[in-house]
Amino acid sequence: MSLETPLHKVQGMGSSHSGVSHFWRQRVTAAALIPLSIWFGVSVLGLIGAHEAATLAFLSQPLNAILMAFFVVILLFHMALGLQVVIDDYVHSNGQKLVLMLLMRGFSIAVGATAMFALLRIAGPL
Repeated sequence: MSLETPLHKVQGMGSSHSGVSHFWRQRVTAAALIPLSIWFGVSVLGLIGAHEAATLAFLSQPLNAILMAFFVVILLFHMALGLQVVIDDYVHSNGQKLVLMLLMRGFSIAVGATAMFALLRIAGPL
């Protein structure tokens, strides 16, 4: 038996007991992806028809490499947040939920690490 009022028990918490932080993380990453997606789209359109050397030269510039790294990391984090909601809402078995969450997180980390390794190889000496 708790001495807390029912309102105090649920204040700031959603059904998954994580509060509004998940909601705000999704919104902040979505807002950060707006200018990064515009930069990415303009960059890709500018590289249409270019040779591999031009693309590598583009990504070897420090500003472009940093923006690409931010784009990839924030995109993967936003994707993981969205998939977490889907898994929480539509997978009802705790075992399956755990396995899918681990696979999703592992995939995100693997893709992010691969992208960062590739960017480091392109942009700087390794």
